[in-house]
Amino acid sequence: MNRRAIYILLIFFLAAAVFIYRNRYRISVRHDDNNIEVQAGEQNFNRNETRLILTKHAKCRMACRHVNENDILGILKNGKINYEKSDLNGKPDPKYAVEGEGASHQRLRIIFAPTPRGMVVVTCIDLDTDWSCDCS
Repeated sequence: MNRRAIYILLIFFLAAAVFIYRNRYRISVRHDDNNIEVQAGEQNFNRNETRLILTKHAKCRMACRHVNENDILGILKNGKINYEKSDLNGKPDPKYAVEGEGASHQRLRIIFAPTPRGMVVVTCIDLDTDWSCDCS
C-alpha cells in the first residue's frame, strides 16, 4: 500500500472514532408511534425524586452561590444532562451533570448521584460567575 492510502485510512478511522465517541450515549426508541431520542442511562435517572441528600460540600457551594433547594429541584426536573461532564460509570454511584437556570436566572450545573436512599447532590456550579468560596 502506498503512503497516500495509509493516510486516507488513518483519517477515516480517526473520523469514525470521533463520531462514535460523540454519539456513544444516544439511542433511538419508539414511543407512541414517534421516534424520540433518549439518552442511554437517563432511564435510571429519576427526575421526580423529592428526597434530596445534600452533601456538606454541596451545602457550602450552594450557600456561596446563593442557590436554594428549589433551584436544585427545578434543575433536577427540567435541566439538561451534560454527558460530557457526567460519569455514568462512577463508583459507588453514577454522577449526572445537569445544567439549567435557577430562579434568579443563574446558569447552574448540579452534580447528582442517584442512590436507593434518594438523590445525592454532590456539588453546585455557577457556569457564569466564579464565586469566592472556602469549601474544603
